[in-house]
Order: sequence, then C-alpha cells, then structure tokens
Amino acid sequence: MSAYANQVKAYLERYQEEVGDDSLLDPHEVAAWAYKNGLHKPSVRTIIDVIASDIAQVWREEYRTDPNGQRYRAKHAVRERRGTKTLSLWADMDDDRAPRSHFVRSFAQRRQQIVGDCFQLQTDVDVYNSKHSTEDPIQMVLDFTYDVEELQLPYKSKKAA
Repeated sequence: MSAYANQVKAYLERYQEEVGDDSLLDPHEVAAWAYKNGLHKPSVRTIIDVIASDIAQVWREEYRTDPNGQRYRAKHAVRERRGTKTLSLWADMDDDRAPRSHFVRSFAQRRQQIVGDCFQLQTDVDVYNSKHSTEDPIQMVLDFTYDVEELQLPYKSKKAA
C-alpha cells in the first residue's frame, strides 16, 4: 500500500474515533474534516487533478440524440500510456477529425471495464453466499443479451416503421 493510502487510512481511523457515529462513511465528509483539521493540504497537482476529473465527468455525461431518437454518449476516452504517464484522451463522436481507431480502442476498453465489473460482482456475490451459507444463495445472471435487446426495442421498431 502506498504512503498516501496509509495516510488516508490514518485519517479514516481518526475520523471514526472523533466523529463517526455509525459505520456509514461519506468520503466528502471525511475529506472536509481532514482538510479542516490540517491533515491534508492539497498540492497544485491535486487541484489540477480534481479540475481535470470534473472536466472528464462533464464530458462523460454529455449525451446527444441521433435522428432515430437514440441517446448516445458524445465523447469517449482511451486510456494510454506515454512514457511513465497514463493519460485519458477524449474524442467527440461527431468530430470528423477524430480517428476511427480511437473509438475502436475506447469501446474495447469500456467492454473490458464491464467484464472486470462483472467478474468482481460475481466474486462479491460468491463470497457473500459463502459467508451466509444457511440462506438461499443470491443468484447473479451476467448474460445481458436480452436486457440490451429489450432496451433497443423502441429504436428498432422506429427503423422498421
């Protein structure tokens, strides 16, 4: 674990001792408390990272509607290593200058994130089920084929009309 992660864990322990009245934690409250108590002084890089994160969130949430009425995400990111840095490079689907290869990589990376999320979800369910073996096990279906088809139905029926 990194020194920063250990520092955050120490904030959390102190926060729980001084403030925590239950086991539910809001990271914003912990961060505000740590900042107010002088436990964390953000660097210029941290401030820039926060602003960049806000910008990326705005881009992530930008949706448009195509002529068929389908709502789509306008901007897509690719994570890429350049030297020792990992960058998130964004492109707009409606920008004709954006290379197709960017979107191929972006969609592949997003699919891989979904696979990773499904793997972790199934692991979490399996562990929960093993810890609660006297109860009916929670079943998790990870085949989303019918779910996606159902969500696409309104748009497919518009094309057929």
